[in-house]
Amino acid sequence: MITRTLVGTAAALTVFTTTAHAEPVKGAPDLTHNALYKAAKLPKVPCKPVKGTSLASTKNYVTKLVDCLNRAWKPVIKDFRPVKVKFKDAADKQSCSTGLDLSGSFSEICATTINVRVASDWIKAKDDLKVFTSIVRTWSSVVTGQTGIGQAWWALENGASEAVMDEHNRRYYLQIDCFTGVSAKSLGRVVKDWKSVTRIPEFWKNRFHGTAANRLRWSEQGYKAGRPGACNTWTASSAKVA
Repeated sequence: MITRTLVGTAAALTVFTTTAHAEPVKGAPDLTHNALYKAAKLPKVPCKPVKGTSLASTKNYVTKLVDCLNRAWKPVIKDFRPVKVKFKDAADKQSCSTGLDLSGSFSEICATTINVRVASDWIKAKDDLKVFTSIVRTWSSVVTGQTGIGQAWWALENGASEAVMDEHNRRYYLQIDCFTGVSAKSLGRVVKDWKSVTRIPEFWKNRFHGTAANRLRWSEQGYKAGRPGACNTWTASSAKVA
């Protein structure tokens, strides 16, 4: 699984300094022709964890949701390795991927686990929308990590062009959105408002996420198709990944 930060900060990504690819991306088969795209639809995985309004019930919800995601993606990822959840202590507010202290709840990939900090915002929430969207979006980085997509994205050449680098990163994050839609479909989640699902927390926002319209389009595309092959952002036109 990819162990680099997947937040996409400008400082971390300025290391790409070689020849730029033509757009859409060329010469990177792990991105454009990944074996994952040939996989069938994800199986329907019954998944209805209940989030109460206690710390214990919220943690239990997260654990069960991750278990559902393990079962949903195992059939389509070669040599799949089940992912575990590690809950952070309440006093530990530091994000492993940014180094920042975050006051509320959050989830992220740290090495080979999903690290989760559960705070009052998730605990007191009357519904599970924030928890579900955070965990399922984080899970998309598990997919890119275990299929070689994350590593291939990280290694992309950009000719020291900021514009090319930015587009590469948007392709990556829009694919994350699309995989989120695929996961939601597999788990039988009924999504009535994709704007809520695609909303990025303030502390993760950056210029690499793409326009609101494109984020909605890729999320909905993944959801409608229910299969990873609908999420090949690497061969899409530049307009579709703006």
